[in-house]
Amino acid sequence: MRRKDREVTDSARILNIINHCTCCRIGFIDNGEIYIVPLNFGYEKKGDTIILYFHSAKEGRKIELIKSDPEVGFEMDTDYILRESDIACNYSAGYKSIIGNGIVSIVSESEEKKRGLSLLMEHNTGKAVWSFDDKMLSSVTVFKLTITKISCKEHH
Repeated sequence: MRRKDREVTDSARILNIINHCTCCRIGFIDNGEIYIVPLNFGYEKKGDTIILYFHSAKEGRKIELIKSDPEVGFEMDTDYILRESDIACNYSAGYKSIIGNGIVSIVSESEEKKRGLSLLMEHNTGKAVWSFDDKMLSSVTVFKLTITKISCKEHH
């Protein structure tokens, strides 16, 4: 990272920033092209590993890309604020952002699927207790992104 003064390395601060993000953009490689998808998400930390959970339709381009190449990049950001100036080059922005790489995989086990959906709902609604019946579980695909590399930056 070029701007070490903006780097965030404290895991608690990184999780706090993730908690304030509402959208995670995943970048897939599709026959030499980049395909970026903005998604709602939920997350958890297991040991030193952060896992992001997503839901999707059961078929489509995203699902095919998960199956064909599980290595992805991702980005999320929050707290953007434009800082104006009378001089164009003195404009600035405040923000918190996270970028990284990871491995995506489809969740097939029903208990983990329920857990992923519950984390997604909790992150987006603040409500922690949800139930999912078999019909609901069978109508949606849940996939996860296990983060392998993460970089966090903050500019006040």
